[in-house]
Amino acid sequence: MILAVVVLAAIGFGSMVRIGGNDGGARRRAAAVFRPVPPVLAHSSPGLLAVPVTGVARSAIEDSWGDARRDGAGAHHGTDLIAPAGTLVVAAAPGRVEKLFHSALGGITLYERSVDRHWLYYYAHLAGYASGVHEGQAVRAGDPLGFVGDTGDAGPGNFHLHFGLSRVAPEGHWWQGEDVNPFPLLAGRPSRR
Repeated sequence: MILAVVVLAAIGFGSMVRIGGNDGGARRRAAAVFRPVPPVLAHSSPGLLAVPVTGVARSAIEDSWGDARRDGAGAHHGTDLIAPAGTLVVAAAPGRVEKLFHSALGGITLYERSVDRHWLYYYAHLAGYASGVHEGQAVRAGDPLGFVGDTGDAGPGNFHLHFGLSRVAPEGHWWQGEDVNPFPLLAGRPSRR
């Protein structure tokens, strides 16, 4: 991104400078026409995502980003989608299953990387994986991934999918992303936080 800004600045500067001669009118016209162009933020959003829990309406999704967790020792970095135990969890976007992982906090989890490799979708507290799901598997939006559960630190009977989103360098690993609030991309409306 820094290289893109430098290139845009050099092009803008070059359009105002004339090598040889002294045509002040041309320079003034070029300066009047030149407007700094904001850098294009490549991969600034994966776009509107499919709701990853079947039967959950966009309008029912609540923004839980930043809510206190672990008795105030942490903040929530995701969106919780409440659903009955065993409800089908599907891919929110096309991509590839990057990692199947069990952790103390997330329980049974799945990490999916976007097709352009700049985004990771995190599915946590699963009851289990859908039949045949494996690392390296290509998926389309809506493909079965697993089932809503209460594993990890969800708490017994607190059935939901914790859905996380992180921006990552294409060569980055599944644990190296920058967390981003997925609520606007799931609910289709801005976050109030």
